[in-house]
Amino acid sequence: MASGGGNNRNGTHRNSLKGTTTTSAASTDKPLSVNSNPSKPAFKNKSSPLTGASSGLRKSSPGSLGGGAAKDDAGVPGRVRVAVRLRPRNAEESVADADFADCVELQPELKRLKLRKNNWDTDTYEFDEVLTEFASQKRVYEVAAKPVVEGVLDGYNGTIMAYGQTGTGKTYTLGRLGEEDTANRGIMVRAMEDILAEVSPEIDSVLVSYLQLYMESLQDLLDPTNDNISIVEEPKSGDVSLPGATLVEIRDQQSFLELLRLGEAHRHAANTKLNTESSRSHALLMVHVKRTVKGREPAHSSDNGNSTSMARSLRPPLVRKGKLVVVDLAGSERIDKSGSDGHTREEAKSINLSLSALGKCINALAENSAHVPVRDSKLTRLLRDSFGGTARTSLVITVGPSPRHRGETASTIMFGQRAMKVENMLKLKEEFDYKSLARRLDIQLDKLIMEHERKQKAFEVEIERITAEAQNRISEAERNYADAVEKERLKYQKDYMESIKKLEEKWMMNQQNQGNERKMVHIAEEVAEVKKLLSKETSLRKAAEEEVDNLKSQLAQLKMSEALANSEILKLQKMVEDEVCQKEKLEGEISMLQSQLLHLSFEADETRKRLDRGGPGKVPGGLDSPVSQVRSQLKDSGNGEKASVAKLFEQVGLQKILSLLEAEDADVRIHAVKVVANLAAEGCCMFSGFSHLVESNFSMSGIFNPT
Repeated sequence: MASGGGNNRNGTHRNSLKGTTTTSAASTDKPLSVNSNPSKPAFKNKSSPLTGASSGLRKSSPGSLGGGAAKDDAGVPGRVRVAVRLRPRNAEESVADADFADCVELQPELKRLKLRKNNWDTDTYEFDEVLTEFASQKRVYEVAAKPVVEGVLDGYNGTIMAYGQTGTGKTYTLGRLGEEDTANRGIMVRAMEDILAEVSPEIDSVLVSYLQLYMESLQDLLDPTNDNISIVEEPKSGDVSLPGATLVEIRDQQSFLELLRLGEAHRHAANTKLNTESSRSHALLMVHVKRTVKGREPAHSSDNGNSTSMARSLRPPLVRKGKLVVVDLAGSERIDKSGSDGHTREEAKSINLSLSALGKCINALAENSAHVPVRDSKLTRLLRDSFGGTARTSLVITVGPSPRHRGETASTIMFGQRAMKVENMLKLKEEFDYKSLARRLDIQLDKLIMEHERKQKAFEVEIERITAEAQNRISEAERNYADAVEKERLKYQKDYMESIKKLEEKWMMNQQNQGNERKMVHIAEEVAEVKKLLSKETSLRKAAEEEVDNLKSQLAQLKMSEALANSEILKLQKMVEDEVCQKEKLEGEISMLQSQLLHLSFEADETRKRLDRGGPGKVPGGLDSPVSQVRSQLKDSGNGEKASVAKLFEQVGLQKILSLLEAEDADVRIHAVKVVANLAAEGCCMFSGFSHLVESNFSMSGIFNPT
């Protein structure tokens, strides 16, 4: 690689110049600024080089080097900017040209360069920037390359190219790594530093490919086996793509430096008289920058905030794609001066042919020619977007001070002057990134699916928890209900047993005191009290039934939320039926007591029969006595069984019936017993106390003995 650094590829900004003068491929160019009067120097452009000469600027046309990209789309005019850099004398030139003045004189404050034709005549040229031999690498980058890099970050294509004679410092200007001294870093390293500082690794990308054009063969410096890369041109846009080139994503500066070292190791170089490590190929560093535009809102928004948010989320991100091409051209050289022979001579011929083709294209563009020979060389095909296309182009021409190479220096200067006449139409490379939108939507969809699954699982867990809690509550309610029913049952059973025990005790007492009327009344009161207890028990049972109904309603509500509670409700209904059975059992016992009373009536009939067999007796009293009244009533009623017992009881009265039980006439006593029995049969509950009183009187009268 020609570094312009003396005998060292990455040395200081000096180079040795050897050999004799021969004509190069570009030596036929003549300075356009030469005046007809050789004694008066002429200026190339009278207008400011920053805005471009009115006669020298031209827009891209279908026939330009970048004509394929020229469309009706609006573009921003941007002239090719040219900076000239002077290499200082090296040690060999200091000795060989000690008696000669430099052939180049710079006026950086006026941005002019004077080329000495002889001791009394000079040609003056204006450039966009004039960099002396003392200009730092940082200064060169800021004036020649930084605007292009900023344009690439904004979405424009950009080209930075170095052109000049072998050994004038092209590679030093562009590709110096600055490992020994960071101040010596070249344009490639500094440009990548600025790019990485501006991009965001999360949403932006920087892809780099490193190629060389060696003897019309496009080779991959990152993959030496890929030595014949095809050039593909888009017929509509005119963009040039290299599908076979290796693309490496760069995320940090260190990886980029390693990539440059790898590429430099594979680049062709040779030792010539002009440079010990002369580059024998054109090197192209291509940096593809893809940036997402932030803060851009859609032109129309809905009144609904949700709709606006959804539309914003579904809108594909706007991306700007810029491509930076840094071209380190091989040095133009005259074969006799470089001392090339054999294979090196063939390399020099190929280099000069490609540079000559590039010069012809620049001439055609500068002269507004209808035909531009773009396809004469692969180099011009690769650079079709840089001259007359849509890229922002900055050209650095490097010259040496030695008067021995005045012809090559003049040719280089004229190349730069013609390049300044070329105007590109800068176009913003802006598009919607639908692939990024699809990836983002896929990620959002995966997140929503995961969130839905998480919520579904949480919902299922919550349902299981609620179900388990409901089952626990149902089980607890069932246990509480069973305990309450059991307690009530035990309580009722205890009360019932106590009542039975009291009744038995009272019955025993009544058996012992059958002759005592007072005790009979007391017993009647006790029976009434027992009935009250039974009534109270009945009310308690009704309350229990209401409680059961309440529990049934609660169980019915639980049944709506849990179908498994049906079986428990059936159990509760069965328990209620058991209570009803117990009630019916108690009613049966009451019926049994009634049957016992009827049995007493039967025994009274038996007693009457026995008395009939014993003979009639006297009935005390006269016609107005109670016995006579009863007997007459019995005769009128036809044995008294067809008359209403209640009417008889109402007419005769309780005391008269009791007195009849003590009558001497057996028939009277028997009828009195029948009356009492019928009264007991028709209304045992109403006359229960009366039946006990009758039984007591029967016992006292000796009619029958219940035991």
